[in-house]
Amino acid sequence: MPHMLIFGLGYTAKRLTERLRGEGWQVTGTRREASDEAMAFGDETSVLAAIETATHIISSVPPTRDGIEPVLDGYGEAIKAASLEWTGYLSSTGVYGDAEGAWVDESAPIGSGRRKSRSGADQRWQGMRDDVRVLRLPGIYGPGRNPITRVEQGKAKRVDVPGQVFSRIHVDDIVAAVVASFDGPAGVYNIADDLPAPQHEVIAHAARLIGMEPPPLLSLEDAGLSKSALGFYEENRRVANGKAKRLLDWQPQYPDYKAGMAGFV
Repeated sequence: MPHMLIFGLGYTAKRLTERLRGEGWQVTGTRREASDEAMAFGDETSVLAAIETATHIISSVPPTRDGIEPVLDGYGEAIKAASLEWTGYLSSTGVYGDAEGAWVDESAPIGSGRRKSRSGADQRWQGMRDDVRVLRLPGIYGPGRNPITRVEQGKAKRVDVPGQVFSRIHVDDIVAAVVASFDGPAGVYNIADDLPAPQHEVIAHAARLIGMEPPPLLSLEDAGLSKSALGFYEENRRVANGKAKRLLDWQPQYPDYKAGMAGFV
């Protein structure tokens, strides 16, 4: 039986767990604190035992702001020495920084943007083993975590920054990409949908789907965003996904935000 060890049993990893267990896999996960579904990340005895028996390992744990990579700093040597069939890391397309709206593929340089610690972690994972697949992800949405939910909760704002677009990806398309990469070559892959789009258009579409009036269109100055939220608008890029399509035989089930949100109403 294949055994997947997942570091960081969060939103996307839980969705991956559901699929793999449905296909007969053994799945073990970690979280900060132990729970019925995961062991504590700091439980070295249990984690090291899981590394020894795993056939596949993936991490969704981000680095800290000061550049610490918790998984590699804590368990990197054990992962490097393990007898694995596959190793994966869920990274971020934020590693590319600002491209002024241009398309970026995996050949684009990384490390120039605001997520320098993520860029460092991305590079460390690439150098860990010969079987590593690094999947770079843009904004993630899916059941329970999507623009419709934010509109319903009154938390959505439509911010108009001329020329600004964002790429995004449905959580189930991430899961499909992970599974597709089991049989694909090691390397770095952008996993994004086919239609980068302005944030305000996505929110307006979400509101119309549930029969609500879209929130008013605001300038960046009038939106009252937090410092971290403002950071997203400092970078503008379109994420190209052609490499994953070619080498992993992967296609997004939800090629744009309209297809992705249709299942939430």
